[in-house]
Amino acid sequence: MTSCTAPAGARVGHVHLKVSDLDRAIAFYGDVLGFELQQRYGAKAAFLSAGGYHHHIGLNTWHSEGSEPAPEHYPGLFHSAFLYPTRRDLANVLKQLRAKGVALDGASDHGVSEALYLRDPDGNGVELYWDRPQADWPRDEAGDLVMFTRRLDLDALLAEAD
Repeated sequence: MTSCTAPAGARVGHVHLKVSDLDRAIAFYGDVLGFELQQRYGAKAAFLSAGGYHHHIGLNTWHSEGSEPAPEHYPGLFHSAFLYPTRRDLANVLKQLRAKGVALDGASDHGVSEALYLRDPDGNGVELYWDRPQADWPRDEAGDLVMFTRRLDLDALLAEAD
């Protein structure tokens, strides 16, 4: 079997989540995280995005309306990750999360990026992060990438918010 290589320009285009309450999910991804509602697809689905794109986030209740979150130790999505353009943008979303009373599960410096971790109202993991410039990524003597997980200083991050 020959292996296939994805083209360098390939990327994750959107995430589509099963949710139990569509309006509650729209409020979280819209009012808390700031994504804009682009379209409701009847009473069972909605599409949200940043910058007017058709959708970065799809939400639906087709098979999940009113249900409980999936058990933590079952297979499935660990988290969706949303890349913010700058550290200041990440600081601003942290400021917004605090203003809305949204708790973080964690916050990490990975060397290549800084990330905030939280849960949406259905218990889905969410990562909000920004990437450092590639020239600043940590590397060993051979030039190989050396990612790590360290505590992110949230006060220092918040100091960069508008």
